Amino acid sequence: MVHIKEYRVVVPCSVEEYQVGQLYSVAEASKNETGGGEGIEVLTNEPYEKEGEKGQYTHKIYHLKSKVPGFVKMIAPEGALVFHEKAWNAYPFCRTIITNEYMKDDFMIKIETWHKPDMGGQENIHQLDAETWKTVDVVLIDIADKTQVEAADYKPHEDPALFHSKKTGRGPLGPEWKEELESKPERPRMCAYKLVTVKFKWWGLQSKIENFIHKQEKRIFTNFHRQLFCWIDNWHGLTMADIRRMEDETQRELEEMRQQGSVRGTTASAEE
Repeated sequence: MVHIKEYRVVVPCSVEEYQVGQLYSVAEASKNETGGGEGIEVLTNEPYEKEGEKGQYTHKIYHLKSKVPGFVKMIAPEGALVFHEKAWNAYPFCRTIITNEYMKDDFMIKIETWHKPDMGGQENIHQLDAETWKTVDVVLIDIADKTQVEAADYKPHEDPALFHSKKTGRGPLGPEWKEELESKPERPRMCAYKLVTVKFKWWGLQSKIENFIHKQEKRIFTNFHRQLFCWIDNWHGLTMADIRRMEDETQRELEEMRQQGSVRGTTASAEE
């Protein structure tokens, strides 16, 4: 059995803008998770081409012992708390698979994302078979809704309901921002349709852990897209060449931070 949900996140930017914003925000958010022997280790970041699909392939290792629930740390050996993330970014489609060498085939998180220039109204965009689609829970995330943010994660400077972009003039996003955006087709918009498949086979813990993972994925998607929008003045106008240079610099910085210092943040940054 696997537990599948589709998360839909609408952002007031174009699909093309989002590609740059996503990569910039992943690099920035990664720094907040790294230090004191924990964090994100980038093993590979290179172009790939396979079966007609072209994009950027990354392989990362997550050393995030402090982020797993306490009851797992009590029973899990050291190696069980290290996770591998392999991502194939063939934008506007992306696929990320997270595995654990200790649990092998008994654990997997798969995130498949389509980025579309719409308001999140397309059904079964991942083209699942009818029976599987019936079992999928659709979760709508509103980046401007403070009630969807955990109290410990809330930061006023990362609140789209308060932020105004000097570069683009976008924001702040009011309670009816989606309806206003939909009524003005000339304004940029896009939706990330994130299909998350979770498999965890561990007797007595399966449902508890799968629910915990989905709760964390929703938290990650919510915080990440709030940051992405509120950081728009930092990334808007950057080229893909700028992004690749930034990723190289971030990779070196992450390794230095992981080997010394303390973890700087509390918001998970895994995002494909």
